[in-house]
Amino acid sequence: MNFFIKTFGCQMNEYDSERIFYLLESIGYKESADINKANIIIFNTCAVREKAKNRLYGHIGNLKKLKSKNPDLLICIGGCTAQNLKEKLLKDFPYIDIVFGTHNISELPELIRKKQSLKNNICSIKEKGSDRFIYKSKRYLNFKAYVPIIIGCNNYCSYCIVPYVRGKEISVHPDKIIKHVKKLVLDGVLEITLLGQNVNSYGRDLTGNSKKSINFSNLLKNISGIRGLHRIRFITSHPKDFSDDIIFTIKENENIAKHIHLPIQSGSDRILKRMNRRYTTEQYLKIVRLIREELPNCSITTDIIVGFPGEDEEDFRQTLNLVKEVRFDRAFTFIYSNREGTKASNFYDNKTLKEKKVRFLKLLEIQNKISLEENKKLIGKKFEVLVEGFGIKGKDIFKGRLENNSIVNFKGSKKDIGKFKYIEILDVKTFYLKGKLCK
Repeated sequence: MNFFIKTFGCQMNEYDSERIFYLLESIGYKESADINKANIIIFNTCAVREKAKNRLYGHIGNLKKLKSKNPDLLICIGGCTAQNLKEKLLKDFPYIDIVFGTHNISELPELIRKKQSLKNNICSIKEKGSDRFIYKSKRYLNFKAYVPIIIGCNNYCSYCIVPYVRGKEISVHPDKIIKHVKKLVLDGVLEITLLGQNVNSYGRDLTGNSKKSINFSNLLKNISGIRGLHRIRFITSHPKDFSDDIIFTIKENENIAKHIHLPIQSGSDRILKRMNRRYTTEQYLKIVRLIREELPNCSITTDIIVGFPGEDEEDFRQTLNLVKEVRFDRAFTFIYSNREGTKASNFYDNKTLKEKKVRFLKLLEIQNKISLEENKKLIGKKFEVLVEGFGIKGKDIFKGRLENNSIVNFKGSKKDIGKFKYIEILDVKTFYLKGKLCK
């Protein structure tokens, strides 16, 4: 019996798919890379933007033919869209067999067994809760791993659906995290990425007994001391909770990557307030200045939303000015996507999509120019790179990831995969680098 998983969305979704992989293997299924040969198909979904939902609906529509050819095929939809839409998915697509939410992934084997003995479709959604089996997963790569440290979000940014589909913040106890990371290292993991919708608020729900030592910077410090762990990354940070001690912890520990993803979303204080981000551009810039001062080689990346309801030309100009001032290494830029159920969905929006696209392209032009200029500074320099697999083209082209999270392509051999190698940068593009292995 074979299963096929397609993952939409963020790194947390990627990790959830690794959990699903583990669960299905544990009941005797084997992964298939070919959706046409699968006995069970799982779509692990994203709900952050309307485009993700539309894309998902297109993919689900394509499954109707497979289901008609094989009535015994099980189609399962999980993740954030499943948590959000629930029974509506079954109404829109009656040939879906199982809909399961973000809080009950570990129930999937039981749901499959239940479905195999029933004719009715199943929708199983928990509205809240944590899963004690969160660290039961099957890694796609044996040398690197995702480690969730906090699930859910308490921020309720006015545009964001995540708190409604992931629930309130629940921190994993530090002892459990440390134990798990040590086990990963013994299993050959060299690099981990700590995950959370907001890693900076880690531990706040565990400090009711005044244990102030349970916070993100202390967790980072303790994990960095684990012998054999070569590199630590983390994502995502929220500026309102980003404390100075995180910067100093990174500075004091060589195995914490010098890369900080710090979403700004807008350069306008007026828009930030409407977004319910709870920081100002000056507070944000203060963090950036300290990073530049204490971690001069640290890359800073960000997220920016263009065309938020009420954004006028002056607000957009302020965003462009902030981008020019900070000079982000990379920026993930998006046109605002209305999400039903969020506060911003009730905001008056007087800008057309065409107007928003003009702003989006202008921002992209400026940021891409900066990214290329920053990349050019790397030419001729050597960096320690974790070789992750095959590169963009050619059998002998491989890719690796620098400490600053940039991808570099170079000639190498299969035996280099999963190892740290020194690469000299020879040429650069806006979104990736070209290099050669150092002897």
